[in-house]
Amino acid sequence: MKILTGKRPRPRRILLYGIHGVGKSTWAATAPRPIFLNIEDGLDDIDCAHTDHIIDHGGVIGAISWLIQNGQDFDTVVIDTLDWLEQLVFKQVAESKGEGNIEDIGYGKGYTFALKSWDFLLKGLEELRKRGKTIILLAHARISRFNDPNGESYDRYEPAIHKLSSALIQEWCDEVLFASYRVMTRQEDQGFDKTRTFAVGGRERYIRTAESAAVIAKNRLRLPEELPMEWSAYASLIPTAQGDIDGIVKDGSSKKGGV
Repeated sequence: MKILTGKRPRPRRILLYGIHGVGKSTWAATAPRPIFLNIEDGLDDIDCAHTDHIIDHGGVIGAISWLIQNGQDFDTVVIDTLDWLEQLVFKQVAESKGEGNIEDIGYGKGYTFALKSWDFLLKGLEELRKRGKTIILLAHARISRFNDPNGESYDRYEPAIHKLSSALIQEWCDEVLFASYRVMTRQEDQGFDKTRTFAVGGRERYIRTAESAAVIAKNRLRLPEELPMEWSAYASLIPTAQGDIDGIVKDGSSKKGGV
């Protein structure tokens, strides 16, 4: 058995989700040498390398397999988007059970079956990561009700995919980031002790890196809670050095660099 100590920088696994039109694909396009798996078919106005429009689950598997063998020209693999990919997963699961829709499988079992397909996809993406690729998963956001067992329920943003899929993917990712516009407000006195709040501005884009009552988010790098929505702002904070690994232990003895 080998025991490793020290930090071991590796390519990141990132889930970036956000409101419609905030620039998720544009953000990912500025990552190092990206290739997009074009599932949503919304890349016509972005200068980037991408696949043909992928319309089924087999096409996604085929694209990942091709990149494992032939992706030397790319450093980043982008899934655009996760929620559109989920529909392909659901269709594949339904067809495998002889049903027209995942809901027809009954008792919510279809969504559990879908986890096997997601696990297979994530293993393929992990293989790409082993080959030095950063993985970026893009998704839309939705507002859902969170029932807090320690207090009152409230609304918050989360990735717009099924809760079982979301939990699996969030656990796999190193960072779960939320992108939005910063909304500035002002209040107007309307008399009789009444005020009205107006939204003003709202064009400053930013990324949340840590969970709050308003958003689901996480990071493993102790990032600032907010970042400008620029790839360079994120990239400047991730470790890249591949220094020596100290403390490899084998058969009870410890030597620098292993034995």
